Amino acid sequence: MDAINKYQVSADILSEFVEVAIHSILYNRGLYPQGVFQRRKKYNVPVQMCLHPDVTSYICNIIESIKVLLEEGEIEKIVVVILTCHHKPIERFVFEIGTSSVGRNTSDQYLFEMEGSLRSFLLKLTVCDAMLQSLPEDCTWSVHIHTQESAAGKIEEKNVVQNFPWVEADERQTLLEDPKIVPLKTMKSDYFKLQLFVEESSKKKP
Repeated sequence: MDAINKYQVSADILSEFVEVAIHSILYNRGLYPQGVFQRRKKYNVPVQMCLHPDVTSYICNIIESIKVLLEEGEIEKIVVVILTCHHKPIERFVFEIGTSSVGRNTSDQYLFEMEGSLRSFLLKLTVCDAMLQSLPEDCTWSVHIHTQESAAGKIEEKNVVQNFPWVEADERQTLLEDPKIVPLKTMKSDYFKLQLFVEESSKKKP
């Protein structure tokens, strides 16, 4: 498998996984009522997917946009930020992405090992609520991406999603007060490396 195909395969897998993971975070952290979610299966694991059209459209636009940069190996982190009603960040679910050192050949040609690893990530997300403090009411959320400098402007250049601009994050939404790190899962594959952890503020009052 050449380097280009490897990035394309990684982008397809990661974008699909991150989409499901965002829905899982929204459900497990109670950001929307349970009634707007529907149970489905991914990687043979039951997951909850939000059915609200505005939420699903927003998440789809995020995934379509970042896939362009994933294909070129230019995303370092994807972060789901949970904020209070006053826009103060109190949790950050960090998906840290690295490139694999494996060459063209892969021992996981049919992605069975990959599927097993991603299944473990989703299972961790389903129990993360027990590892974290409760959230205050009326929290909101956003997605931040950390890219290499060369990635600046590429989403706009390729015009992937109309009327869905990315803007530089407000620094006040990137810094948590007195944070602690809760590690969830790490994997290394022939295609990419992935680490998931939560940065949690010790002060979660609005």
